[in-house]
Amino acid sequence: MILYPAIDLKDGQAVRLLRGDMEAATVFNDDPAGQARAFAEAGCRWLHLVDLNGAFAGRPVNAAAVEAILRAVDVPAQLGGGIRDMATIETWLDKGLARVILGTVAVEDPGLVREAARAFPGQVAVGIDARKGRVATKGWAEETEVDATALARSFEDAGVAAIIYTDIDRDGAMGGPNAEATEALARAVDIPVIASGGVSSLDDLIRLRDTGVIAGAISGRALYDGALDLRTALDALG
Repeated sequence: MILYPAIDLKDGQAVRLLRGDMEAATVFNDDPAGQARAFAEAGCRWLHLVDLNGAFAGRPVNAAAVEAILRAVDVPAQLGGGIRDMATIETWLDKGLARVILGTVAVEDPGLVREAARAFPGQVAVGIDARKGRVATKGWAEETEVDATALARSFEDAGVAAIIYTDIDRDGAMGGPNAEATEALARAVDIPVIASGGVSSLDDLIRLRDTGVIAGAISGRALYDGALDLRTALDALG
């Protein structure tokens, strides 16, 4: 199971939100590229980046910070937030991103996800952010009646590289991930599923890994707060 350290970007800084609330942001580093270097030096195999402002604006906002991260490290990075058309997808992949994450458009324009996955094999992931099993879009500001598992299944034949499943109520709350829902989703589809939201300890990571079906886990606040040591976690996961 791959551990993805998270760098969430708001106004050019590395922050963490509490349950997706932009007004409940804690700034952890005003040098996101420096943070990326620290994660890379600890041995991470991937980075997970989120343009929080972009998720609300519907277009890239923290591009300068993302580009600085891409220049600073050789570790592959995936990015979500404000990526809602083919031109933006192409631009980010041309700039060196390993993978783009499509969230809002997965609900509003699933055809774009399919088109992108065909055009860029292995470089397109779907972000499914849910509250109580229902998908939320536009930076989690808008709730839908779309069932998270049904949405995931709808992309089974699309060729997407991964699904990043976030339980919004767990995100940034340091209360542990929703392992049961994530495992159920992973068993419902053949697409690799990455767990996000609430990962706050080594025990959480081991619990997710030991399901045998979850391909990765994202952690942010726990790494910044020191509740989870990245080197120790990477060694434990192998």
